[in-house]
Amino acid sequence: MVVRFGLIGCGYISKRHLFALVSSKGTLLTAVSDLNHERMEEAKKYYQTLLGQEYPIKIYKNYQEMLEDEHIDAVIISSFSGLHAQMANAALLASKHVVLEKPMALSIKESNELIHQAQKQKKELMICHQLRFMPIMQRIKKIIDDGKLGRLLLGVCSIRINRSPEYYSLASWRGKWESDGGMLINQGIHVIDLLQWFLGDVETVYGETIQYLSQLKETEDIAVGVISFRNQAKGIIEANIVTQPNNLGYSLSIFGEKGTICLEGPSLNKISRWFIEGEEVKKEELNNLINDKNEEIYMYKNFLEAINSDNKHLLIDGKEGKKALELIFALYQSSLNREVVNYPLEAFATSDMNRKE
Repeated sequence: MVVRFGLIGCGYISKRHLFALVSSKGTLLTAVSDLNHERMEEAKKYYQTLLGQEYPIKIYKNYQEMLEDEHIDAVIISSFSGLHAQMANAALLASKHVVLEKPMALSIKESNELIHQAQKQKKELMICHQLRFMPIMQRIKKIIDDGKLGRLLLGVCSIRINRSPEYYSLASWRGKWESDGGMLINQGIHVIDLLQWFLGDVETVYGETIQYLSQLKETEDIAVGVISFRNQAKGIIEANIVTQPNNLGYSLSIFGEKGTICLEGPSLNKISRWFIEGEEVKKEELNNLINDKNEEIYMYKNFLEAINSDNKHLLIDGKEGKKALELIFALYQSSLNREVVNYPLEAFATSDMNRKE
């Protein structure tokens, strides 16, 4: 079965989706939607160039009109954060499968509504946490699940990057709690998702945030958090966008009673420690895993399998996609109320952060 896709939002990130579509069997882009006509034309030509042929691709300035197209089976949503939940909900109501860029929403309420709507419409809702599909991450997850690290003790993730004032001035929605969502949500959520995926269910979160560039934006520049997991492990998040003079990168470390695994680099592409008690390090095999950059293609493979087979399920559906978001929400709420936050989080929206003194 060929799955016919429509694309909503033709900015920079959409190119990754289009490349993955061309690289996947049984897919076809049939329509694009964006408020900017030039971006739609650029996305259309980019896809056709990758495909090596030209054929009609419809253009819709109004995404609602695109959702009425009965010849579209699935929709990719890569607009800015504040529109994700609204667009995804409309797509599900129009009986489309959905590939939704992170974050899935900017509130607990919207997240729950999307999960409910996908179940009600019996449609697939995939949240784009593509790092889970990196072969090296798949290997780490299996090592943890097989108990090779023993009892998990600590997980630490770091986001040390730079976002200049010019970055925020280029788009009016950036740096606003209601439309952007925050630094952790936009720049840190992928690494935070891996942290909670590896260490498991969360019990409590304590966090603090600091903002410096107040003349340009509302959202935080620095965030730190301490997490208590149900398995008694601890987690630490430290993130900033004030690293000078430019990006330093990301890091993720997992410490267990029988081993330690640490990754770092611009895209977690360097192994700084790989020790598992009683196991020899196979450097060539690990290098092959970490150098495989096809995570988006693997993500779409999973999405297509879930659509075409009752026996296949999404690795990261709405319920899974909500987990990293809820952790960040809890850190924000902790910072707002200056207290430890217990799980589950009943209600929170990033717009609540406008109350922070």
